[in-house]
Amino acid sequence: MPLLRPLAPVASALTRPYAWPLRHMALLLCAAGMGSALAQAPAPAVLAPAPAAPQSALPSLTASAASGQNLSELVAKARGYDAQWQAQQADAQAAASRAEQARSGLLPSVGLQAGANTSHVEVSVLPGSFRSPQQNLQLSAQQPLYRPANKIAYDQGQRGVDVARAQLDSGEQNLLVRVAQAYFDVLGAQDSLAVVKAQKAAIAQQLEFAKRNFEVGTATITDSREAQARFDLAGAQEIAAENDLRVKRLVLDQIVGAVGTVPRPLAQPLQLPALMPSDAQAWVDTALQGQPQLRQARLALDIAQLETKKAEAGHKPTVDLQAGYVVNRYPNGSVTPQIGTSYRTNAASVGVVMNLPLFAGFAVQNRIKETLALEDKARAQLDDAQRNVEQSTRTAFFGVQSGQAQVKALEAALASSQSALDANKLGYEVGVRINIDVLNAQSQLYQTQRDLALARYQVLLGQLKLRQAAGTLSDDDLRAIDALSLRAPAP
Repeated sequence: MPLLRPLAPVASALTRPYAWPLRHMALLLCAAGMGSALAQAPAPAVLAPAPAAPQSALPSLTASAASGQNLSELVAKARGYDAQWQAQQADAQAAASRAEQARSGLLPSVGLQAGANTSHVEVSVLPGSFRSPQQNLQLSAQQPLYRPANKIAYDQGQRGVDVARAQLDSGEQNLLVRVAQAYFDVLGAQDSLAVVKAQKAAIAQQLEFAKRNFEVGTATITDSREAQARFDLAGAQEIAAENDLRVKRLVLDQIVGAVGTVPRPLAQPLQLPALMPSDAQAWVDTALQGQPQLRQARLALDIAQLETKKAEAGHKPTVDLQAGYVVNRYPNGSVTPQIGTSYRTNAASVGVVMNLPLFAGFAVQNRIKETLALEDKARAQLDDAQRNVEQSTRTAFFGVQSGQAQVKALEAALASSQSALDANKLGYEVGVRINIDVLNAQSQLYQTQRDLALARYQVLLGQLKLRQAAGTLSDDDLRAIDALSLRAPAP
């Protein structure tokens, strides 16, 4: 029996950077008198080294999709198709129309009325009966001079328009985030599938080597069984990854209204943009100034306060300017006054009318109590909205910070995993590691590649969500993501 493993694997390992300690070890063993044993040992079959794992399984996949659509292009499509966004736009238009309805209470109203009737009259002092047809035409107009409730209703309508604008801003930012979420979900699913396929290919090669070594007697059946189990597991993971990618693409297609949408991948290596400003309080201050949901809560309080004033106006008088013009025509004359021939009367009037409510069964007082309670409710909801905005902004900020730190840690882990895999392959070649060690190292490397890709996407998406929480998300932020994408090929 030879005292050492065959020299052929060692010779192949000497071409690696890790080989110099082994070379010195062999020299020391020879100096100790073991060289003769090595010379007499028969040379068995050579263990084939496992293939070097690729540094990344992602570039080959992303290069094939460089002609896809970037994030801004997908958002432009979603604006013209997404049902939620279309509904929010229609709601904003409805709010503008409601405001114009309230404005009508300040403008004059004009009406025209026409009628025709026939009267059958019997008079006891005159013989027989008398039929008197009548035709009339009336034009009336009214201009409010003092109606405080109408003026307050108009102010509420303007606040309602502002609420609709805030809701539209919130809906637009939500649309940008939903498209970005679907965009990064598809990219992440594509990268996951690419990593699984690359891992499966590496395991297949390792399985082939294990079977070959078992046939020549340099490995046990355990190595083949372990590699086969990993290969079968990789096949199941590939099926799951393909289905996940299919589902993620369906979600993106539904938002943008196109079938078979291909998002343009990000360039590799990806350099994540720095988070500016880097202070959480600065983001919170920005959010408290103009965050759409907070604007809605403030406007709701204004509307509630105006509702109280409108209820108090129930005690105040109203003054209107009224004018009218009436034309009556009697084709056969009339009995009263007794006129036997056709004639017509014209009457015009103009004047000021005041109405002063005196008592309405305590309806006004109770309405005021109700509006004061609703005002307190709106004020409490505003406080709650401020707290939620502050908390969500800080949560989004710390999420981005944590994601950036995680990306750096995964980048270091990727380099370490690559070194660990190289070391395990070298150990397998010289006989100090077994096949399962190589398989575990491969699995760790590919899992780290996948986690790193997904973590980068989460950081980019987290930055968009942070700007949404602060109420500043816009198309400029999408263009910053577009700058990280692969360049489209020249036509």
